[in-house]
This record gives sequence, structure tokens and C-alpha cells, in this order.
Amino acid sequence: MKWLPSALLVYAQAGYPGLLAAWARVEQPPPLDEPPAGPTPHVSLVVAAHDEASVIAAKVENALALDYPRERLEVIVACDGCTDDTAERARRAGADLVLELPRGGKIRAQDAAVERARGEIVAFSDANALLEPGALRELVAPFADPQVGYVCGQVRFVNDEGTNQEGLYWRYEMAIRALESRLHSVTGGNGALYATRKDAYVVVDAIMGHDLSFPFTFVKRGWRAVYRASARATEKMVPSIEGEWRRKRRMMSHAWPIVVRGGLADPRGYPPRYALMIASHRLLRYAGPFLHLLAPLWPPARLPTLALLAAAALGGRIRARPLLVARYYVLTQASIAAGLYDWLRHGTEAGWTAPEGTR
Repeated sequence: MKWLPSALLVYAQAGYPGLLAAWARVEQPPPLDEPPAGPTPHVSLVVAAHDEASVIAAKVENALALDYPRERLEVIVACDGCTDDTAERARRAGADLVLELPRGGKIRAQDAAVERARGEIVAFSDANALLEPGALRELVAPFADPQVGYVCGQVRFVNDEGTNQEGLYWRYEMAIRALESRLHSVTGGNGALYATRKDAYVVVDAIMGHDLSFPFTFVKRGWRAVYRASARATEKMVPSIEGEWRRKRRMMSHAWPIVVRGGLADPRGYPPRYALMIASHRLLRYAGPFLHLLAPLWPPARLPTLALLAAAALGGRIRARPLLVARYYVLTQASIAAGLYDWLRHGTEAGWTAPEGTR
């Protein structure tokens, strides 16, 4: 059984996507319903912001320029303990409602905005994410299906400079997400663009981000959580792999509480196929760094492990794509373990600051 950690790593990274692709070809699930004729739903677009003065005006202007009926769109900026003039700039840019809140973290700022929202659909977007003109129409389209409670859009990371390989990983992740969505529900979302029915909105622990906590929670409550690739946004990427390591380490310090005590690892309430998705895409991924530690116990895995580590080390000095990908992979795996350490050792703060180079 010494080969098992290596087999699980290969399955999580390559076998699972292959399984989903084969499953989709055999089953050929029908597409989601398109919106029925009639008025478009009233949407409240929420932007949680902490000291986002440099980008908030552009964000509000981008929201107001969307191809969506103005009378059916409410733009809310929830300022989370801002120490700059984010609130004033949001008002000048035309936000319908600006909330000036004490520092409580992104989730509590979003909760406060939802309480004041007038829309039947509540959409969320990051302050530095810019939406394509038709993004909101595309995002709300799946809600025509009464079984859909959560929808996430597609974010494309832009930043041609630097060493970060997040864009490559994200394309791989979006391909998996599209297959999960077709077959049942996604196992994770993103903060750049997503939406829920207001009457289905869930209040979660302040340290548990919506990206990971919402999809599985909605499924456990009887909804589908789906991905809409045609609802597109762009967001500036952290320039360096080392900066991405720090960002992912912080993210994982928020993710581990969701896994351990937030219900993600609890199979109760999951349909069988979704339970398989959670185990394959989430639990095995988060077990990755520990499986990598065990893999060399099987002699055939020792040389590939050493080669990966050597390539990652060289990637810190030589900007060759294969070496950079190896470095990105190793540091991403390490960030999972580091995030667990941070949470267990120090706990996780609800507040957040913008990652370097993303504004």
C-alpha cells in the first residue's frame, strides 16, 4: 500500500478530471434553462470594500455601465472599516447605497449589505474585478431554473508581467468546474462574480469565505450550485509566485475551518455524485501536501519527487515556463499546509487586505 499516496495524487490531479469528462460524455446532461420571457429580475450588486479608494470609482462605473436595466439594478458598496475615502468616492461614482460599517471582515460587510438589499437576486463582486457588459445578464440566467440557488461566473486573471502561473492553473480549474456544474454542482466558487437568491442567502462564520462555504452549503439545503462561463469578469493577478504563495496561505487559513468544522467534510446531506466530487476535488486536494510527504515511501516515487523539488528550486532563478510551473505547484501545495498551521497556531482573522500588485 506504499503506492497509495502516489495513486491518490495522480487521481486528484488527472484521474478526476478524466472521470468527469467521461461521465459527461456518457450522461450528456441537458443545459440549464434560459431565462423566460418577461421582466429581468431585480438584482442588488454588492461590493465589499476595505480601503479601496484607488479602484472603487472604476468599479461602480463599471457596474453602472453593464447591459442591465438600470431600474432593475441596485449597486451597494459595503465599506468595512475603511480608513480612506472609499465611501465618498463610491457615492460620487453613483453607487445607490454606501454603507459605512465598523471593521468586521468581508463576510459581515456582505451580510449587512444583503440585509439592506432590495433585489430578489443578490450578486457579489470584488472591488478590483471588472465585469464584461453582459456579465450580469448571464449570471442571473440560470436562476430561471427553480432548483438553482447559487451561480458563479468566470474570472480571467490578467497580468502579463511577473512569474505567477495562476492563469494556467485557473484555466484547468475552470474546465473542471464546468464539468461539475453540468453533472450536478460546483464544489467551489470565486469572489469576482457570483450570485444567490436573496431568500436563500446563508449567514456563515465571519472567517469562512463564500467561495468555498457557499456551494456545498447550498447543495446540502437542496439547491444546485452552478457555473456560468459566459458571465465573465477580469481581475488583476498577483505578479509573483511568491506573492501567490502568500495569498493562498491566507486563503487556506480561511478554508481549513470550513473543511474541519464548517461541514464540507461531513457527507450528510450530499447526493452520492456530489459527495464523490467533494472527496475528489476538495478533500484530496487539501490532503495533497501530506500525500506528497508520504509518496517517497514508495521507491518509484522518489526520483519524480526529487525532480519536482529541483525544478521548483531552479524556478526561483530561471524564468523558464516548466520550471515556473513546478515552482508554482510546490509552493501552492506548501501553502495548504502553511494555512492549516496558521489556523491551528494563531486562528484566522475575519479582516483582509488586498494582495500585493492586484490594484
